[in-house]
Amino acid sequence: MKPNLLFTAALLLAVKATAFAAQKPNIVIIYADDLGYGDVQCYNPERGKIPTPNMDRLANEGMRFTDAHSPAAFCTPSRYGLLTGRYPFRNRNQGMLTASFGEPLIPKERLTIATLAQQNGYRTACFGKWHLGFNWPMPEDQKKRYAIKKKNSKGKTLARTASDEDKANWKQAFSQPVEGGPIAVGFDEYFGVNIPNWPPFCYIEQNRTVGIPSEYLSASCLDTPHMASIQGPALQGWTLEPVLPALRDRTVAFIERESKSPEPFFIYMPLTTPHTPLSVNDEWKGKSGLGDYADLVMETDGVVGDVLDALEQSGVAENTLVILTSDNGTAAYIGVDELEAKGHYPSGPLRGYKVSIFEGGHRIPFIVRWPGTVKPGSVCEQMVQQTDLMATFAAMFGTMLPADAGEDSYNFLPLLNGAAVSVRPHGINHTFGSISLRQGAWKYIPAHTGKQKRIETAQLYNLADDLGETNNLAVDMPERVEQMHALLNELIDKGRSTRGPKQKNDTSLNLW
Repeated sequence: MKPNLLFTAALLLAVKATAFAAQKPNIVIIYADDLGYGDVQCYNPERGKIPTPNMDRLANEGMRFTDAHSPAAFCTPSRYGLLTGRYPFRNRNQGMLTASFGEPLIPKERLTIATLAQQNGYRTACFGKWHLGFNWPMPEDQKKRYAIKKKNSKGKTLARTASDEDKANWKQAFSQPVEGGPIAVGFDEYFGVNIPNWPPFCYIEQNRTVGIPSEYLSASCLDTPHMASIQGPALQGWTLEPVLPALRDRTVAFIERESKSPEPFFIYMPLTTPHTPLSVNDEWKGKSGLGDYADLVMETDGVVGDVLDALEQSGVAENTLVILTSDNGTAAYIGVDELEAKGHYPSGPLRGYKVSIFEGGHRIPFIVRWPGTVKPGSVCEQMVQQTDLMATFAAMFGTMLPADAGEDSYNFLPLLNGAAVSVRPHGINHTFGSISLRQGAWKYIPAHTGKQKRIETAQLYNLADDLGETNNLAVDMPERVEQMHALLNELIDKGRSTRGPKQKNDTSLNLW
């Protein structure tokens, strides 16, 4: 782009940012759980068999990104990266999972997109799955004792009866505030569950559990395929099917209430689906003809439609930026072989699924609707990461990020305005024991012998010609491998991948 055109583009962005600051549209982020690239019909029209009319509608009314990535190929770290604008391998647990009763992963001092929105006059809310830890008021031995799946020699879950000691422990723990969660990191309101298939089996509202667990989750919930996976304390009669509708109802009620307020609102809606438990409600059972997982994708799409309808009916749809995306690819264990045999390919043209370092693990649906700014029915092929929301919102708000925030966040506002330019020079993704670096169309995966997984040889792919990652060019291009390996180490050691002063990672990294 010529210098005078760059100046013109910068001027137009400045004008739009000023208009944004004056108008302050509402923001809604719908974060699906384990929704694969090929599970959304508009991303996979030829080999996708699950109807997703509401997600497709959102794409028809907005922009569909084809090279968007979650920062990790599984749950906890992706959520951390989206909220903080920082690669999750930099945090204290090096981007691993947070346990049922794990401690908060986001310190209250760290800026999040919710805090940023608060600082700019937004009423902020989180409705859904947290999975980033709380300060549970429970001794360590109890945390371990109450989050173990016990089976007999035949593989059946042992029926556990809560003792008087258990009930007393739970009353002591769950009658106290549960700090360190969403309310501590920028959200004015929270309602949801910690992890739907792990204990405790109860809702959390603000910083307290809704009720006191008094029994163990029924063994049948664990022995039914693809339902809960750890027994643990539960409210009496707890079942899994009502969770998704409850999150929808709270979100819709918040939209209806806040649309009457002069303040703009900011909603982060981390759904529990289509991740297990595959607890499909009766209205959706059998709808897809492809099994429980596909039915749950359809039910998830229905919830997206309900949120969009609430925006319309409340009269705020034209002044609301909506983002729909997923924390990683589809989990292979839900039966992808059976789905593919029926003609549905959850990763579309991509290799791999959830927890894979290949594209199917972390290249995800990413759709943005912003009336008056984003051209309807548009497609963007530029690379973006979910960590980029931080810098993008900061640009929209006309705010400068401090040096120790959004260390891996790039502003993609120019893409929303229709510019066909690269905003991100590189991108890092990771999973259990593996990491990769993107630079343009090139993708590099270093060889390593980590605890979780062994990759015998370095891998290099040109995604422009080989999206399915079938042709390893590492042996043929040793200079590029060496250059990308050095860049990967530099970006890790620097504590940031954006311009700015060097930052510290939370711990000494041992990624491969």
